[in-house]
Amino acid sequence: MIEVHHLCKHYGNQNAVDDISFTIEKGHVYGLLGPNGAGKSTTMNILTGCLAASSGEVKIGGFDIFEESGKAKKLIGYLPENPPLYQEMTVGEYLWFVAEAKKVLKAERQTQVEHVMEETGITDVAGRMIRHLSKGYRQRVGIAQALLGNPEVIILDEPTVGLDPRQIIEIRQLIRDLGKNHTVILSSHILSEVRSVCDQILIISKGHLVAGDTPENLEKLFAGNTTIELTARAEDEEIRELLSSVRGIRSISCSSPQPGRNGEPETEVSIQTDGNVDIREELFDAFAAAGKKFIRLEQKKANLEDVFLELTEEEVKANESNSEAGA
Repeated sequence: MIEVHHLCKHYGNQNAVDDISFTIEKGHVYGLLGPNGAGKSTTMNILTGCLAASSGEVKIGGFDIFEESGKAKKLIGYLPENPPLYQEMTVGEYLWFVAEAKKVLKAERQTQVEHVMEETGITDVAGRMIRHLSKGYRQRVGIAQALLGNPEVIILDEPTVGLDPRQIIEIRQLIRDLGKNHTVILSSHILSEVRSVCDQILIISKGHLVAGDTPENLEKLFAGNTTIELTARAEDEEIRELLSSVRGIRSISCSSPQPGRNGEPETEVSIQTDGNVDIREELFDAFAAAGKKFIRLEQKKANLEDVFLELTEEEVKANESNSEAGA
């Protein structure tokens, strides 16, 4: 559906987008994830033809966004971070205006306007002026204008910024519903949002595409070592000795024992394993054979948050340093 090859955008010596390549397949909801300033909005503005690239190629449905922009743009519905709304118009007037601007056939305009209002849940505010609407409803109007013309691709830049929790939930559900009939691309720096809405994720850091896959595959790919945390009724030396016979352990970290029930020592233990090997059963057998007990055991594997932090750590630190320097 969308093909991006070696895309670059430079502002003087700054590389906002630096040699990005990816493919967007039809029928998925894609999340463009990255810290603030990573290059997400710049990438989206280029994909929609709103911003020229310094170099590279973008094709929408086989049409070059730079050479055949008219044909390519007909396939796209776009909601920028700040929706292009005319505050003194009513919702119905504004959507009719957008339909006309998008050259929707006159005979089809009313039907399309009514359809997108119903799809986005704004039919009941059709006669209200946009400036009187809540932020959540204005965002719905912005999504409705993106849907006019029945584009195959819907691109949403930070669609839930500034919304309250209830509005965020409603907009996320709306995006999931849109994904049933459209290819959707949304940018966000909110991990929970991308995890709950998207079935494909592209992570951008410092203008580079650093990862792209399903949330589940990204978590598996970057899982690395598994961490097991437990609380044992034993001393540090006893724990290390009984664990020496368990294979697959990479490292062991023990806290200082603390008095527990009946004065028995209780020690917090963190175990790093090699790869994704599951040693919980072996741990149970080793403690049982030594006549020792553990009263808590928890196995932790990498989640999307761990992946994101690992891939964008340098950029986040650089942003924090710049903020401190400017303070």
